[in-house]
Amino acid sequence: MTDKPFLVSGRNTLIHKIRKLDLLITNGEDQPAIIVTHKSIKEYLGVIPESKREAKLDDMELVDVTSLDIFGEEKTLLFVQTINGKEYKIDYSKHGTSLFIKIHQENAF
Repeated sequence: MTDKPFLVSGRNTLIHKIRKLDLLITNGEDQPAIIVTHKSIKEYLGVIPESKREAKLDDMELVDVTSLDIFGEEKTLLFVQTINGKEYKIDYSKHGTSLFIKIHQENAF
């Protein structure tokens, strides 16, 4: 049994929980990939690994939000909470603008 490095919360929220693995989030064929580290989130411009095993070699967990064990469909709006307590809002309808990835809220620890 392996523990996933993230939790699914509600209908559109992912919570990153293992510091040593980055999350590489994909959202269908036409949406840009997102990389989530323990302290930040940004658009991923590298080559997306072919498999989860290949991603693990780069210390990443491949997360496809369209898979049935995550959300089962493409999302226009996705929330991602990083380990440092910041929650980001990813609005795929605003890709290419400064509103694509924004801090939604910050939690003080």
